[in-house]
Amino acid sequence: MAASFHLFGIVHLAILAAVPLLAVLLAVVQRRLLTGSRAVRVALALLLFLCTILYYGRYAVLGEPMFPGHLPLELCDVSLWLVILALLTLKPTIFDVAYYFALAGASMSLLTPNLTEPSLFLSVQFFVDHGLLVTAILYLVWSRQARPLPGSVGRAMLVFNILIVLIGTFDFIFKTNYMFLRTKPETVSLLTFLGPWPWYILAGDGVAFTLFLLLYLPFRRTSAKAA
Repeated sequence: MAASFHLFGIVHLAILAAVPLLAVLLAVVQRRLLTGSRAVRVALALLLFLCTILYYGRYAVLGEPMFPGHLPLELCDVSLWLVILALLTLKPTIFDVAYYFALAGASMSLLTPNLTEPSLFLSVQFFVDHGLLVTAILYLVWSRQARPLPGSVGRAMLVFNILIVLIGTFDFIFKTNYMFLRTKPETVSLLTFLGPWPWYILAGDGVAFTLFLLLYLPFRRTSAKAA
C-alpha cells in the first residue's frame, strides 16, 4: 500500500473523509440511542489499545530489538494513551491535552503520512491508529461528553514542551529520532518548510501554539458565557 500510495489521491481523500464521518455517526448513536452508556467509549479505547499492541507486537514477532528505536515515544504514542484515558475516564485534565495532541498531531499525520516502509500492515495500521485518535476526540466533543476548558491551551503547550525536553534528551543520548527532534521526516510534511535543525523545532513549537489556539476558538465564546 505504501509503495503505491499517492498523497491526496483517491484512497487518501477517502480516508480523510471517513474519519469525521465516523465520528459524526458515533456521536449521533451516542446522543440518540446510547445516552449515558460507556459502550462506544470503551469500544474505541479497546480498538486503540489493540492497534498499539499489534504494532509493537509485530516487532517482537519479527525479533527486532525494541530498544532504543522502537519504543512508544512518538507524539502519537503519547496521544494514544491520553485518548484512551480520556475515553475511559472523561477527566477534563486528561482530555485538555488529548484534544490538542490528537487534533493537531494525529490530524497532521493523516494529512502528510510518513509512510517510508512498503508494508501493507504498517500502512493500514498507521491510518487506523491515527484515524481512530481523531475520530475518538471528535466523537467526545460532538456527543457533548467532553470539551477543552479555559487555560487548556497553556496546559497542553506545557506538556508538549516537557515532552520535547525529555524525548529530545533520549534522542541525543541514544541517537534516535523520536518526534523528529534530530532530523526531519523523509516524506514531505509541515516540518519541511520550517527551516533547518534546530530552527524547525522552535518554529514547530510556534506552529503548535497557533494550532492549539485555533482549535480552542470554537469553545471560546461558550466559555465566556459560562463565566
